[in-house]
Amino acid sequence: MGRPPEVFGQPVTMTEGQRLQRIGRTSKDPVKLRRAIVVLMSAQGQSVPDIAHLLDCSAEYVRGVIHDFNDMGFDALNPKWSGGRPRAISEAVRRQIRLIARCCLRDLGLPFSTWSLSKLAEHLVATGVVASISRESIRQILRAGGITCQATKTWKAPNDPDFITKMHRVLELYDTPPDDGRVVCADEFGPLNLQPRPGHAWRPAGHTARLRATYNRRGGVRTCSPPSIWPAGRWSTGSGHANDSVSSCPS
Repeated sequence: MGRPPEVFGQPVTMTEGQRLQRIGRTSKDPVKLRRAIVVLMSAQGQSVPDIAHLLDCSAEYVRGVIHDFNDMGFDALNPKWSGGRPRAISEAVRRQIRLIARCCLRDLGLPFSTWSLSKLAEHLVATGVVASISRESIRQILRAGGITCQATKTWKAPNDPDFITKMHRVLELYDTPPDDGRVVCADEFGPLNLQPRPGHAWRPAGHTARLRATYNRRGGVRTCSPPSIWPAGRWSTGSGHANDSVSSCPS
């Protein structure tokens, strides 16, 4: 039985040979590196069976690489990765998932304060947003949209329409106290912690949810008494001043 005809790569120039050697030494892509070695060994006159034996691959693979290089040149060395399986969840649905994750659960009529990945997955399936989804898929979708689980913060704002004017007056007294007097501030003593207490919510990174604190004081408040009944003593505030005596305000 006669020997099958050999397949060899097309002749390469000195520049092309140096390029193949450089690819074989420095390429970080294993597919491109192996194809460059196949073409280089074929250009050096080695047969297909010898190349297949040295590289531990099939002779059909070697012949395919050589034929592709003869037809396409160096473009044949690049791997042709396919796009993979198409996304099961469209971009529109992903945007809807991120929007639902950021919603206030009270507006949705749900009996809990914040989403967990499991509860969000159950809600998405129950409302027909998706047929099925895993917690890991939700986590990746939220992370791709820059949404993370963050602690909420509280804030206060008074109802007094003249608050800004009074605030500037108080700050002015702190910064420039009168030369012939003292600056004393008295305020209500309410709960030490703001209400409601902070929780957690899914929010865009760097945009923490802020919950308004309540001003309702059902148990009453305590205030400092008028200056006319304060104990004797020197009172001063501000930079460079110190109290000569400390007295407590009667309740």
